[in-house]
Amino acid sequence: MAFPQHIRLVEVGPRDGLQNEPDPIATSTKLELIDRLGAAGIRYIEAASFVSPKWVPQMADHREVMQNLARRDGVVYAALTPNLKGLEAALECGVEEVAVFGAASEAFSQKNINCSVAESLERFAPVLERAKQANVRVRGYVSCVLGCPYEGEIAPAKVAEVSKALYEMGCYEVSLGDTIGTGTPLAAKRMLEAVARDIPMGKLAAHFHDTYGQALANLYAVLEEGIAVVDSSVAGLGGCPYAKGASGNVASEDVVYLLNGLGIETGIDLEALAATGTWITQTIKRPNRSKVGVALAAK
Repeated sequence: MAFPQHIRLVEVGPRDGLQNEPDPIATSTKLELIDRLGAAGIRYIEAASFVSPKWVPQMADHREVMQNLARRDGVVYAALTPNLKGLEAALECGVEEVAVFGAASEAFSQKNINCSVAESLERFAPVLERAKQANVRVRGYVSCVLGCPYEGEIAPAKVAEVSKALYEMGCYEVSLGDTIGTGTPLAAKRMLEAVARDIPMGKLAAHFHDTYGQALANLYAVLEEGIAVVDSSVAGLGGCPYAKGASGNVASEDVVYLLNGLGIETGIDLEALAATGTWITQTIKRPNRSKVGVALAAK
């Protein structure tokens, strides 16, 4: 068994977590959260989502967030840009890196972005081309890789097909998302095996939600296979609005605690990260879903 020596943690809390809140969060709170995460040693932060304010009013301040960041050296501040309009707005704000998101489930794609999987990929083509012209890297997401609220189990071959399409379009990295958190370790390994036939392991990332309490187990399983990039959300913020009962992404604090125990380097200050999780959940009046964060706060 050979784990990676170093893991890059991608913090999606400011985007994935806060956009699912029922009420908009103050811009100043978002900016402070991002700054605290950077101070704790997080080196990749998805800071905003350039989606339509009509559909996601919680992210209506994406320009204000990106333009008022207290940028730290060595930290990438990325943004989600689902279409060309969103990308152009992000470029105007000086974004360094962007992300697009597809799905391995036809039904989920229709419910989430109102088009088929094939149509979603077609929409990304001009986004990738424009980003390339602007010398901005693009990260790809694939949702529902281990299950869909409408279709149930998803075939690994379908995940591989969508992932390969994103990679061949120019995404430098593809993040594999268990959006509704129903996956288990063996299923995660089988899915990853299928995807890795077409894409180098070093170009893949794990994005596991913790609805059924399997996120850390699934993460351990794919670490064994060589995954070295992990998406997480401080305090386990977030969830999937299209899946009843789906909880947030795996908590960043819990991931760092696991990695520390495995002797894997992250460069992250766990105490500072946990304090950030405590602060943000108290500020937005939400439960802290990080077991490590809760335990450290009780000391």
